[in-house]
Amino acid sequence: MSNAYARWAVSMLFFANGLMVGSWAPKVPALMARLGISEALAGLIVVALGAGSICVMPLFGATVARLGSAKAVRIAAWAVAPAMLWISLAPGFGWVVATVFLFGGLIGGMDVSMNANAVALERVRARAIMSSCHGFWSLGAFAGAGVGGALIQRFGEVGHGVMVTVAFALLVAWALPRVVQDAPLPGEEKPPLRLPRSALPYLIGLMALAAMIPEGAVLDWAAVYLQREMGASLALAGWGFAACAGTMAVMRFLGDGLRRRLGAVRTLRLSIGVAMAGLALAGLAQGPLLAIAGFALAGIGIANMVPIAFSAAGNVPGLANGLGLSVVTTMGYSGMLLAPGSIGWLAESISLGSIYVVLALLLLIPLSLSHLARTADFDAS
Repeated sequence: MSNAYARWAVSMLFFANGLMVGSWAPKVPALMARLGISEALAGLIVVALGAGSICVMPLFGATVARLGSAKAVRIAAWAVAPAMLWISLAPGFGWVVATVFLFGGLIGGMDVSMNANAVALERVRARAIMSSCHGFWSLGAFAGAGVGGALIQRFGEVGHGVMVTVAFALLVAWALPRVVQDAPLPGEEKPPLRLPRSALPYLIGLMALAAMIPEGAVLDWAAVYLQREMGASLALAGWGFAACAGTMAVMRFLGDGLRRRLGAVRTLRLSIGVAMAGLALAGLAQGPLLAIAGFALAGIGIANMVPIAFSAAGNVPGLANGLGLSVVTTMGYSGMLLAPGSIGWLAESISLGSIYVVLALLLLIPLSLSHLARTADFDAS
């Protein structure tokens, strides 16, 4: 398969993954209404999403190292395809938690595998492509979040689940046969599957964690924030994360060029400053439209933080393919367990707006570690 086809194929996998994750954003308030639960119990559902990712991501990191990213992403993609339908059909709180846990694990496994495939294609093409791949993820998330609330209102949760499942399946059916094949050759010595001994992957993982906490907080709670604290309709509330995902998409398509021009470290530092301003604006806003504008500004900043961290992790020398990414993605996604789930409990006593302001200050952590992003300056062209 030609590199051009492989480039489009891995991009479509990112788009499909983003579509599924974006479709989750308006699902949270819909589940709260259907189950009659508070923010605290909704926080447990969100914890299940992060816990599933953390438990399953290392398994797919090992799968990538042993079988190659193409085979690993095929397993994860077909397994996660009906997940939104499972969640829609879950009859009670316990079943919802279980299905969301499974969804989190499989979507996280697909995340590790498709990022590893993007790194493999970077090496084949000798050119950085990670930011634009994540741009396709953001386009998918924008589509899923932007129309998800309206689809749920019009067709109900089950109808929404069916449509997401069909769209996802069509995308991956086209993409999977065309991705770059990176399976080990017969008889090739397989690298040892052990945790990295260098501190570098873990420090990069800490950067990813701090970057993904605000992204996860927007994904899981922006719709609730706009609906419950600002009186927005469900259809408008879905645009909180959609605005963030939309601006993220634009900046991610520009990100590879910015990284080549400015360098990974400077690009990361500028991105962090913009993200801090956007989160603060969203948290201090007095109405839904200004809050959505804040989320859009935050998306501009958040856009290239995670791709830079992932590209840096995928190019750490001396590690088996997939293991560095597995460490960083697991640590990054743990932010979706540690923070957005806890936000549900914190929202019982303080406002979500105040929480978004605090999250802006959290980005001082990746700012202090930004010099480590120099390994993301992969571009042999």
